[in-house]
Amino acid sequence: MPDSDWWRSAVIYQVYVRSFADADGDGTGDLAGVRAKLPYLAQLGVDALWFNPWYASPMADGGYDVADYRAIHPSFGTLAEAEKLIEEAAGHGIRTIVDIVPNHVSEAHPWFRAALAEGPGGPSRDLFHFRPGRGEHGELAPNDWQSEFGGPAWTRLPDGEWYLHLFAPEQPDLNWAHPAVRTEHEEILRFWFERGVAGVRIDSAALPAKDPALPDFTPGQDPHPYLDRDELHDIYRSWRAVADRYGAVFVGEVWLPDSERFARYLRPDELHTAFNFAFLSCPWEPERLRAAIRDTLAEHAPVGAPATWVLCNHDITRTVTRYGRAETGFDFAAKRFGTPTDPALGTRRARAAALLSLALPGATYLYQGEELGLPEAEIPREHIEDPMHARSGGVDPGRDGCRVPLPWTADAPHAGFSTGEPWLPQPPGWAAHAADLQDGDPASMLTLYRTALALRRATPGLGDGPLEWLESPEEVLAFRRPGGVLCLVNLGAGPVPVPEGTELLLASGALGADGALPSDTAVWLREPAAA
Repeated sequence: MPDSDWWRSAVIYQVYVRSFADADGDGTGDLAGVRAKLPYLAQLGVDALWFNPWYASPMADGGYDVADYRAIHPSFGTLAEAEKLIEEAAGHGIRTIVDIVPNHVSEAHPWFRAALAEGPGGPSRDLFHFRPGRGEHGELAPNDWQSEFGGPAWTRLPDGEWYLHLFAPEQPDLNWAHPAVRTEHEEILRFWFERGVAGVRIDSAALPAKDPALPDFTPGQDPHPYLDRDELHDIYRSWRAVADRYGAVFVGEVWLPDSERFARYLRPDELHTAFNFAFLSCPWEPERLRAAIRDTLAEHAPVGAPATWVLCNHDITRTVTRYGRAETGFDFAAKRFGTPTDPALGTRRARAAALLSLALPGATYLYQGEELGLPEAEIPREHIEDPMHARSGGVDPGRDGCRVPLPWTADAPHAGFSTGEPWLPQPPGWAAHAADLQDGDPASMLTLYRTALALRRATPGLGDGPLEWLESPEEVLAFRRPGGVLCLVNLGAGPVPVPEGTELLLASGALGADGALPSDTAVWLREPAAA
């Protein structure tokens, strides 16, 4: 595969900087901490790092409220350090992907500050969605849209006007019908591509365009007033023209139920890849997983784009915890405090899921700490920072449970993350998951991931390419990759035999004494060469 097509088979590691590693002891992860761990990431075997927003931000939503795209958040470091990190990572053979959030900016962004200062009718207000209210005195919101975080999507200012925010009030939505918004974002792309960034992850990629009339939302209406509007495709074609000049790539956060609409974002002149939310949110059930894989590959085939496979990210309940629950799928509405989980069961399934995802065609995303088998942490209410918690009236625990700072060294303060008090508390027993304890342990999750990634890179047939389903019992996922590599995953209650004459490459857990594949276990096998 040409080097320019690296993204089609890449293993991309997601770095949530605030919780990765802290070099200066202030309790917040930083770029110097990431730089110090580059040898660890190189040994793990990843091809690229995707960084959640590292820009200047008031942190009302974990950095997704960006105040300045050309500056690094002071807690993380400086622009010069970011440039050094990009260069040093490249020296380890690791590319860098940054996050761009086109739907909104921070209320601290200069544009929004100018809009507030100018008042109604000011030209800067045209960069956003300001409207008078409804009702006799404008006391009602301009329409009935609801925030993704719960509650109304509108906030009223003292001057009487309302502004739109599909997320938190601190995140005003941009007006993408304004040419200055488009020009600014293309300049931001060039700014980072000039600094050696290899790709961009586009947050909430299906949301930026809005119906200019801002009508009320009627379920089922077509077109939707703010989701997946046709105007978006012209925007992304313009972005693609910018990226192509630098050989850079895009991955879009596109969560759509309509497979035909989803595939439009992956046409050859638009985005290169998009996140696969159907797989990420799928329950640990054979028929559902089989369907999610089949549907994903079918969606991508017409446009020639590679699929992406994701088990967890900074928004989703960690895999070990999710797979240990009675409901193994993921739905934001189902997140609740105190949900029972079986960590041993969840870990066994997470190990199997790791081999499953890494054997599928396309690229794989790995969220920091997944390689350590970290569970979801239940954060004490007084320490929760995620706005989803507050906006839900305290019902939803929010997303901070998957953002707890990583454990690096078991016998060091705060498990080696920092010499200072971490910004989020690490739960009791966190040090038992530390990387130094797992290093060299043949049974550890870290060893499994290192071994799987090395095999994946060295084995022709894994990565992008065709997949052939094999006949198997209903509870077993079984498929062949080019070169005679087989992957079997047993989701049933009892052991199942493996094909005779095959060579065992890797197993997520111990096989039975008779060589059978136990429940919730996956294997990679190689068929004997044809005579």
